[in-house]
Amino acid sequence: MKKDNLTWVGEFVLLGLSSDRQTQAGLFVLFGTAYLLTLLGNGLILLLVGLDARLHLPMYFFLCNLSVVDICYTSCAVPQMLVHFLLEKKTISFARCATQVFSSLALGGTEFLLLAAMAYDRYMAVCDPLRYMAAMDPRCCVVLAAVCWLVGTANSVVETAITMRLPTCGHHVLNHVRCETLALVRLACVDVTLNQVVIVASSVLVLLVPCCLVSLSYAHIVGAILRIRTTRGRRKAFGTCASHLTVVSMSYGMALVTYMHPSSTDSAMQDKVVVLFYTVMTPLLNPLIYSLRNKDMKAALSRILMRSSGSKQEHVTLS
Repeated sequence: MKKDNLTWVGEFVLLGLSSDRQTQAGLFVLFGTAYLLTLLGNGLILLLVGLDARLHLPMYFFLCNLSVVDICYTSCAVPQMLVHFLLEKKTISFARCATQVFSSLALGGTEFLLLAAMAYDRYMAVCDPLRYMAAMDPRCCVVLAAVCWLVGTANSVVETAITMRLPTCGHHVLNHVRCETLALVRLACVDVTLNQVVIVASSVLVLLVPCCLVSLSYAHIVGAILRIRTTRGRRKAFGTCASHLTVVSMSYGMALVTYMHPSSTDSAMQDKVVVLFYTVMTPLLNPLIYSLRNKDMKAALSRILMRSSGSKQEHVTLS
């Protein structure tokens, strides 16, 4: 095979979800609305935690990191998808494709690791409440968050480099909604055994290991809750973990099934559904789950609204 054929093309064509113009218009409205709500919801969490001193706790520090990840993760793909809904030819340059792969892998890995750090935080809060504030001091929280970001980014560097080096022998049509690792590997015209090994190893590092740590943490948490004698105490202890447990269950399951079997022959539509779930639905649902099920967040919002209302009334009185 000629050397020229073993190079990447300058751009890729994304087939997207549908070629029907009416369907694409509907999807533009749907995904555009979801994107705006995602920015609003996660931005509100950042605003509330920043303005309310009562939320300056380890749990909300990690929640802010999760909100930043969600905003960045959805922003690295959804705006491009919205533009493509309006275009006849859906193309993306090689450089932008590589950037999108790197960003999604780094942010996705960081999110899974942050969920494990949040599980450890809940474990300390429920199982060792007397040492909680001493153990989860600001320095410890910053170190845990930094490790999550660094490991997620380092994992992405390796996986992106080994994915983007694959030749496609002139093939440039991706049956997907964005540049995604498994889709690019399937487009390659050479042996991809090494890539499959790297994908599985990466999945173990940022998916399986954190998932096991989360499971271990919640095994101890459940044991601690069952030892609480009062029903009210049990409900309160479980209430501190319910939101995080919901997000963990939603986030880990589909990713483990997808990325622990990179050589599977699942349909292209199934791959698209999985990616859309993590790109659109998860960043949208996370702030809803944490805010609607969290009394502290709702109380903080009420205090800020009352403070704002009081300031306006005082301004009117002075005028």
